[in-house]
Amino acid sequence: MPQPAQRKEHPLSMRLPDTDIAIIDRAARLRGRSRTDFVRDAAVRAAEEVLMETTPIRMSAEGFDAFMAAVSGPAVPVPEMVELFRRAAPWEADHSATGE
Repeated sequence: MPQPAQRKEHPLSMRLPDTDIAIIDRAARLRGRSRTDFVRDAAVRAAEEVLMETTPIRMSAEGFDAFMAAVSGPAVPVPEMVELFRRAAPWEADHSATGE
């Protein structure tokens, strides 16, 4: 007798107010996603953030010393970042010269 295939999915049921559903549905439509996909992705991202915040980082004593030296040393400007911050923001740029 053939064995039934095992389901790998686990249903998750939530009771939400209409206002929450409306917000979720609106955001999901803006992303071109289904409500299920949108909520699943948001929940997994939130869970990963929590896990990353609470996961200890292990390194050797030498690695820790190198890390501390890197973050404790003087700041070094990154030319690309300096140039980026010198540019006007798109909403601040003067478009009158280009006819926009």
